[in-house]
Amino acid sequence: MIRNSDAGTDDEETLERGLAVLREATSVEVAATADPGELNGVLHRAGSRTIVVAGGDGSMHAVVSALHRRHELADRTLALLPLGTGNDFARGNGIPLDIEDAAHVVLAGTARPVDLIVDEVGEVVVNHVHAGAGAQASRRGGRWKERLHSVGVGKVNLGKLGYPIGALLSSVKPPYVRLCVEVDGQRVVDVDEPILMVAVGNGSDVGGGTSLTPDADTSDGMVDVMVARAVGPIARFGYAAQLVRGKHPERDDVLYLRGRTVSISGDEFYCSADGEIYGPERNRTWRVEPGAYRMVLP
Repeated sequence: MIRNSDAGTDDEETLERGLAVLREATSVEVAATADPGELNGVLHRAGSRTIVVAGGDGSMHAVVSALHRRHELADRTLALLPLGTGNDFARGNGIPLDIEDAAHVVLAGTARPVDLIVDEVGEVVVNHVHAGAGAQASRRGGRWKERLHSVGVGKVNLGKLGYPIGALLSSVKPPYVRLCVEVDGQRVVDVDEPILMVAVGNGSDVGGGTSLTPDADTSDGMVDVMVARAVGPIARFGYAAQLVRGKHPERDDVLYLRGRTVSISGDEFYCSADGEIYGPERNRTWRVEPGAYRMVLP
């Protein structure tokens, strides 16, 4: 089991409940890591054992990315105990958010092939990558998440409000971008049309349960692509209202497609990939690697 050595007291207590379930049925070695060097050392020791990631989307991204760089991903089986703020990868794959229920899945679930998104420089995306207003929301939400993470009442941690606050702030002055978007080599949006955001989903959810690409499936060999062209104030309000309910793909100003490769280029843009922000970029291409690794799922 790999956990973040910077985890807080509440996460430690939650993890102990999950470990108690696992240790009733099997032996578990717990390794805490704080940087890529420590993570590599742990992965080297893991051998053929199942690797249980105790964390959220960022932790999944770190472990999968490290295994991908080591050219060992295809031979590994992973499992997940969700301890993150949003736990979107867990939500999209039906992994229970209750730590004890998730531990039972680790023990009794089925190892199934899971797809991976890889860009042109070899960086991976486990769950979701998006550019435009969504990335701006993540940038601002990340700052609010840090501010609110230590604030809570009982087991309710206000850090989960980070993304909604970021989305609200971004909606006041959204970062419209002019991008060329191509799906499987076919141009679906050109630079002469401003867009609010573009999302490439291996999984369905972002931001702690917002179904940005609601039909995405991590095991179908394709990604779902959502392009929002709701740039006017009224259109933006309607888009946001339907986004909350996962009904935004039904709008006339939303394109919802599926494919195996996605390229965007044009104005400078930031990306949010599994919650990690990078940029500014001028072009980016992502492709699907079907069944890149195995994941223990319900």
